Amino acid sequence: MRHVPEVDWMIRKVDTELRKRFEKLTSGYSELPAADPRHGAIEAGLRSLCRAIERLIDSIKASRHNGGNDLPSRVNNLLTQAAASLRSLESTPFGRRHPFHLFDRSKAEPVYAALLTVMSHVDRLVPLVRAVDPNVDERLLEGLVVLQNPIDDRMLRPIA
Repeated sequence: MRHVPEVDWMIRKVDTELRKRFEKLTSGYSELPAADPRHGAIEAGLRSLCRAIERLIDSIKASRHNGGNDLPSRVNNLLTQAAASLRSLESTPFGRRHPFHLFDRSKAEPVYAALLTVMSHVDRLVPLVRAVDPNVDERLLEGLVVLQNPIDDRMLRPIA
């Protein structure tokens, strides 16, 4: 299946990139008072993200989800479960499709669709958190460009 990425890419996406992005988004959430009206909107977004991650885990294999009242820690636990579930997949037959006359999809398509849904829910949190913390974009984009040698040594010498 050419349109579905490899399992290793999905594991890296869930375990490192989405986890870091989520941690940067929820850094200001814990300090927000519960009486603030923005708190409810962010909490609803976090609950929908939890459901999306649970659907991702269920599309890989049926499992039991850990509940919890603290939403950021619950999302971290679910991301850990999702990465572990993705690691349990065999990478060789994952993207293979049955013959077209069986009208059967591979297991890769629903898993990739569920991963895209999780990524979409994380992106939906950004404007909600931006209303609380206007500097969230700066933290999300840090490390995007890393300069190896920003100034050439010849530039440090006097010109004439």
